[in-house]
Order: sequence, then structure tokens, then C-alpha cells
Amino acid sequence: MTKFITNGLIIREQNIGEKDKLVTVLTEDHGVVKGFARGAKDIKSSKCASTNLLSYSRLTMYKGKDSYSIGDARIIRVFGGLRNSIENMYLSQYFCELASYIAPKEQEAEEYLKLILNALYLLSENKRNIFTVKACVELRLMCLAGYMPDLVMCRECGTYDSEKMFFLPRTGQLICSNCISADIGEHKIQLNTSTTTALRHCCYADKERLFSFSLPDDDLRTLNFCSEEYIKLILEKDFKTLQFFKSIT
Repeated sequence: MTKFITNGLIIREQNIGEKDKLVTVLTEDHGVVKGFARGAKDIKSSKCASTNLLSYSRLTMYKGKDSYSIGDARIIRVFGGLRNSIENMYLSQYFCELASYIAPKEQEAEEYLKLILNALYLLSENKRNIFTVKACVELRLMCLAGYMPDLVMCRECGTYDSEKMFFLPRTGQLICSNCISADIGEHKIQLNTSTTTALRHCCYADKERLFSFSLPDDDLRTLNFCSEEYIKLILEKDFKTLQFFKSIT
């Protein structure tokens, strides 16, 4: 049995019997792993709070032949402010579901973890618009996973600047208004200059500046539509937590 210590965010919890949990953890150096936390439902156990959903914890893990188990567990951070908003809570759970699906398993995933932790902090402290955070996380997760869209120029003529551009979510490309045709035969989303810039920012900006932009509400809705459609068409998957988040917003 191999022992290792890692920092991780609890992205899913499942009760097992009366005392135990099975948790899914996004860790910095082992990616997404599932581990049994024995006695974690006992309020006297250090594992109780540290293995709750959305807890960021220092975990001692043991890798057996077919499974992981959690030994010691200590909380690093709890994003308590999330519980003040049902929208923030369910958006956070969507991030967890998306990360569980797209982040690597049993491989280094530090950038994935940092991205989700930064997003949870911003939501918890109400420091950014909730839909700005959502689009940034969706698009940057796709980039980290190797699905970066090609947004540098129009795919046909190579122009960078155009008053009107169209995003093609099935291929992750841009096409300008001069090259678009009514019979293009592809799902397309019309963008203005601000939304095109924001879309590029979400994919290409330095991580320190990722969340540092703002858009009018209409443009922000368009940006979120782009990120949602891109994920849906590339991953060919609908996320239940996203559908619930959308139903309450």
C-alpha cells in the first residue's frame, strides 16, 4: 500500500453505511481520485468537516490495489460564503461535476485545482459577477484539457479584427462577417467586438488576469452561451448541475 499526502478539493461525497463516506477529490498532484473516508460521518472525527463537499483539505491517502482510502484529513479552507447564495452553491457544484469529468485521473492537476479554488473564492466573497466566473472556468477548463478553441483569426481570410464575428462552437473557430454565408451549414453565434475580445481573454489571458474583465449583461449572456455550446458539442455531454443552475437563474 502506497502512502502520499496531498492537498485536494472535495468535489463529490457519498454516504456509505452509517459512518463512512466515499469522496471524489480533485488533488494537485494525483488529479481526480476517489477515496474511502472511514468514520467521516462522526462529528468528532477530523475527517467529518474536511471531507464535506467543497472543503479544501490536506489529506493523507493510501493507495491499495484497487482503491484509495483517506487517513488523516485537515481542513485548509472552507468557502463558507457560498452558502449565502443558492446560485453560487449550484454553480460551484457544476464546476465540481465538470472538473470530475474533464480533469486527469491519477495525474498532476495543479492548474485545474487552482482554477476551481480561485473561482470558489471569488464566488464566496462576491468579488466577481457570477456569469463572468462561469464562462472563465468553462473555457479555461476546456483549454487545460486540450480543447483550446482557435480564436486568433477568421478561419477563412485570417482577419483578426472585425466589427462582427461568428463563433462556431462545433469546431471552436471564428469566422468574420465578410466570409460568413447563409448556407454555411454550421451552428454559429454572432459576436460583437467586446464579446469576441472576452472570448479570447477567457482562453488566452494570463491566469493572474483571467477573471479581470466585465461585460454588459447582454454580451455576458452571449459569452456564456458560447462556452456552454462549446462544452456540449465538444464533450457531447449534458451536465445535470448546469441544467439545475440555469433553472434557478
